[in-house]
Amino acid sequence: MMKEKIMLMTDSCSDIPKELADELGIRMLCFPVTVDGVCCREVQDFTKEEFYEKIAAAREYPSTAQITPFELHETFVNLYEEGYSDVIYVSIGSGGSATHGNAIIARSQFYNEDMQADRPMRIHLVDGRNYTATYGYAVVEAAKMLRRGADVAELLDYLKDWMASVAVYFVPLTLKYVKRSGRVSAAAAFAGELLGLRPVCRIVDCKSEVLMKVRGEQHIVPTLQKIAGENMIPHTPYVIMQGKDGTLAKELAAQMTKQLGYGPAHTWHIGATVTCNAGPEVVGIVIRQQRRELQEEL
Repeated sequence: MMKEKIMLMTDSCSDIPKELADELGIRMLCFPVTVDGVCCREVQDFTKEEFYEKIAAAREYPSTAQITPFELHETFVNLYEEGYSDVIYVSIGSGGSATHGNAIIARSQFYNEDMQADRPMRIHLVDGRNYTATYGYAVVEAAKMLRRGADVAELLDYLKDWMASVAVYFVPLTLKYVKRSGRVSAAAAFAGELLGLRPVCRIVDCKSEVLMKVRGEQHIVPTLQKIAGENMIPHTPYVIMQGKDGTLAKELAAQMTKQLGYGPAHTWHIGATVTCNAGPEVVGIVIRQQRRELQEEL
């Protein structure tokens, strides 16, 4: 029996820092982003900090596109030629992008056209079910498990269990982006800007919900801290998310550390894919909470 040679792969919406992905050997597919008519690749062509400047100077709202079946198929072929026995691709949530469905198409094409019967390569598709570090954190932990000798079954069990119990809570400080993306209605966003209100949002399984609104930045961190404390499973890791300005993120990390007795597993910047919908000014927290029903295995 051929020894497992496993590639762990994800996409740039995971918001895993490039340096960390490179260090852990995580293959990253980069989403196309169009700014003022110019298409480039997230992570590949600019840093997160550079994109914050791009979006601030843009004449039009930037937009993102899916990763195509062609690109995914080409990636699978290249990994096959590199001698991998298994590829685990953890994608952006299928509820928010066609990319996961495109991976299913690309896998079928690879199995039908490219894979030789005497040398199989198994492609395992894991629906990230959400955005940003909700699945990015799990990919990083799976990469560490892989280095410690975990096999495919162990990695898939961990990943799918994590995806079934994770949520992100965040507050956008600039409402025009969430208004455009539909996260907050135009009328509510307009009223919020006039009154100094900011929506506290939750995203689970790519479904966004405004839980409440807070007036003034001084109430953002206490509100997120309270929500996280009430919903997270005790003694589980959490990730702080930030945009261009990390002031509130640092405060949230400090308060969560004081409350829980341990600090965040990571503090990550949101990337271009998330920024196009939430804006460059945001603070949030990714937590593990009550487990939901697992999706059917692919």
